Amino acid sequence: MRDSIIYLDYAAATPVDERVLSAMRPYFSEKFYNPSATYPAAKSVARDLAEARGKVAYWLGARPMEIIFTAGGTEGNNLAIQGIMRQYPDANVVVSAIEHESVLAPAQQYNCRIAPVGKDGSVDAAKLAGLIDENTTLVSVMYANNEVGTVQSIREIAQIIRAKRAQRATKLPLYFHTDACQAANYLDLHASRLGVDMMTLNGGKMYGPKQSGVLFVHSSVELEPLILGGGQERNVRSGTENIAASIGLAVALDVVQTMRHEESRRLQELQKYFLEQLATKLPNSFINGSRKKRLPNNVHVTIPGADNERLLVELDEAGIMAAAGSACSASDEEPSHVLRAMGLSDKDAQGSLRFTMGRSTDKQMIERTVNVLAHFAA
Repeated sequence: MRDSIIYLDYAAATPVDERVLSAMRPYFSEKFYNPSATYPAAKSVARDLAEARGKVAYWLGARPMEIIFTAGGTEGNNLAIQGIMRQYPDANVVVSAIEHESVLAPAQQYNCRIAPVGKDGSVDAAKLAGLIDENTTLVSVMYANNEVGTVQSIREIAQIIRAKRAQRATKLPLYFHTDACQAANYLDLHASRLGVDMMTLNGGKMYGPKQSGVLFVHSSVELEPLILGGGQERNVRSGTENIAASIGLAVALDVVQTMRHEESRRLQELQKYFLEQLATKLPNSFINGSRKKRLPNNVHVTIPGADNERLLVELDEAGIMAAAGSACSASDEEPSHVLRAMGLSDKDAQGSLRFTMGRSTDKQMIERTVNVLAHFAA
């Protein structure tokens, strides 16, 4: 008989926090006004939007005018990549081999160079440096991987880019972008400390509304807009602002950043327990991704000889929701490009599962999950 539901796919989607929903609700009804209108009620909404922008800017160590509200991480990544590369179509862009498809797909429309990663999913900084030349105008490396949870050394990569920038003879700009959609719940987002020129966030990954996002764009960076019209969002993202989504994202970011240290410690303990249980009950399994530099909510495991599609069905029938990889490519029958880049064989990749924990996860859920997994994988 199906027990109570255990949700372990927080990297794909998070439930909307009640505080977020409460903050959003007025903007669907009594505060529905277009912030570009001139009457007092609309101006009040414009002030609320400005306040939300300022709240986001606070956590990113940015100025409010450097915050661009978007409709999610995919749009933010596309705006960052194409907003630069359309201006310099003959230049090249360097991205890591484990980027989300919303970085890889737009980057591959241009002269794209792929920086390799090691077996733990960490970008090889020396090889990345070797790919940056006088004709490189953009480097994009994700802060934390959505599949295996490896956290990249963004500050180290930023130092490499600063050194390259100082050495170059060309007037071509060199920018650094990071996709931080999975990082917001657990990691420092201060842009100047990280050394990034652009950063993408996704509200749907941090207990905010889906189709909400942010692209931080340093004031020195000029982007070519993908959407033309009324010139909203610093003239790079036209269209009447989604006030409710922007308000909700700002509240969500405020909540997760305020509680990130406490929640990270709690999840690290659960992660440790999860790994111990796997080692005991599935001794032939192995963990993918870095053990030291890893998101605290991520457990990505390979069970040699297993079929992850079959296991997911059996887990689901037992009331356990997990994933085989990125939710955005769940319908793709090809093995994960992330696991391939890390050196896993296609056979091992097809025996891999991703479990991502969140606020509702507890020890009992983990114990039951591993017991069910061990039963079906035996």
